[in-house]
Amino acid sequence: MSTIFSPNRSEDLPQDLEIELDGKYYPIRVRRSAKARSISLSADPVKGEIRISLPRHGSIREALHFTQSKTEWLVERFDEMPAPISVENGRIVPFLGNDYRVAWSSDYKRMPQIVDDEIRVGGPENRVSDRVISWMKAQARETYAMDLSEYCERAESKIPKLSIGDARRRWGSCSGNHSIRLNWRLIMAPPVVRRSVVAHEVAHLKHMNHSQAFYAHLDMVFEGDRKAADCWLKAHGNNLHLVGADKH
Repeated sequence: MSTIFSPNRSEDLPQDLEIELDGKYYPIRVRRSAKARSISLSADPVKGEIRISLPRHGSIREALHFTQSKTEWLVERFDEMPAPISVENGRIVPFLGNDYRVAWSSDYKRMPQIVDDEIRVGGPENRVSDRVISWMKAQARETYAMDLSEYCERAESKIPKLSIGDARRRWGSCSGNHSIRLNWRLIMAPPVVRRSVVAHEVAHLKHMNHSQAFYAHLDMVFEGDRKAADCWLKAHGNNLHLVGADKH
């Protein structure tokens, strides 16, 4: 049996909903969408939350009732996802498409360093995850900036403003105000996969759509097999989201 909890049962969008499933509690995120024609429900096992999308004038009570009716499906979605990968001493994590063992020692420098097949890190052991992930994000920003510069030169586009995020559903985005946002977790993927996403967003600087002209421009800019890169992300992208998901 499941129960949805909220101290606020008004028709305003609630911010404190959660549902109990098999003794565990999961937050429910509700949003209205002008594009939605019906209630849609999704489970995010990585972040451990449930998302409800409503039409602009949809009923929240109806949406919660619908969620209650889908508890078995939700339990299955959460059960089928592998556990988060803790970034701690002795664990294997990906970086630039290769696997490295996280190695902690009080004798190592606080700033993570790659030595052979290890990411070595010092400082307090209880901060290993924070230090390694912060280092990966810094590496991502530096690497993406170089990728952007290279692809913008090929595309004859002005280098856009770059920001780093951790979106669950998008690896990259390009906005109309000439800025590109990329997921820091791409730094863990093979370089050709990461670069395909960067090139994709650079191509959007000239074509804000997915027309034939866009793909022709992308194929001119990107040197690799974009379809193979897309397939890799579909097959392995969820694993990248699992790294450090227990704390980040």
